[in-house]
Amino acid sequence: MKPPAFDYILAESLDMAAAALAEAGDEAKIIAGGQSLVPMLNFRLLRPSVLIDINRIANLAFIEEAGPAIRIGALTRHFQLETSPLVARHLPVLSCAMTHVAHLAIRNRGTIGGSLSHADPAAELPMLALLLDAELSVTSASRTRTIAARDFFIGAMTVALAADEIVTEIRLPKPPQQTGWGFEEVARRHGDFALAAAAATVTVSDGAIREARIALTGVGPTAMRASAAEALLLGEALGTSLTSRVIDAVRDRVQPETDLHASSDYRRHLAGVLAGRAVSAAWRRANTAAA
Repeated sequence: MKPPAFDYILAESLDMAAAALAEAGDEAKIIAGGQSLVPMLNFRLLRPSVLIDINRIANLAFIEEAGPAIRIGALTRHFQLETSPLVARHLPVLSCAMTHVAHLAIRNRGTIGGSLSHADPAAELPMLALLLDAELSVTSASRTRTIAARDFFIGAMTVALAADEIVTEIRLPKPPQQTGWGFEEVARRHGDFALAAAAATVTVSDGAIREARIALTGVGPTAMRASAAEALLLGEALGTSLTSRVIDAVRDRVQPETDLHASSDYRRHLAGVLAGRAVSAAWRRANTAAA
């Protein structure tokens, strides 16, 4: 299939892209990697009158250490995250998750800003943004603002971006010392969207958990945090009984829909199993780091 007709603007600067967006309003779409946008155009799910290509904008593709955080430019490709020594050192759960994103050809083209802005309900990156308490910088012709990941994802493929705004940067705080991580995903085939996935981080001190985070994807209209399950872990040492309670709390949190890929009950079951495995792996890694 071919996309509907559109005008094409190759933006040479962020100011140029923002001005073009402001002029076109709801009729424009940003294109960078195009791994989500182009199929939607071909299936006529979107009919923008203008595409604004931002691939030539300088200084939007980077991974940098900035004191207590890692800064990532919106044009950074998934494969760059997957292979970055800086990300592997400070955010290994992110490196691991990127290996589950589609196939290598897509990871070589797909961008971080595009994936977050697309907000597919089964994508890995929105889940990791929630898990790691990311902040997103967005720019328009009139202002620049910062949005916390917890406020960015509104619904299935719906985010808190105005029609004239572009995601430019993601900022990820470094986890504390003695933090372990876990990532688990089930898909029908390698490279498919997740039927369900879970990621966790656990920070330990004196043999007990002082901070815990659990995030899920594929089990609702958006990625989500399992706050009730996280609260169960605080001040505790992980054991079989506590893991079972965490699994139950995760299953109580999710309300997945049935579709042609999996039933609601199966996805709920998966969410609990995967969360339990991710938390257990995070606990082991945190205690190894503390040893």
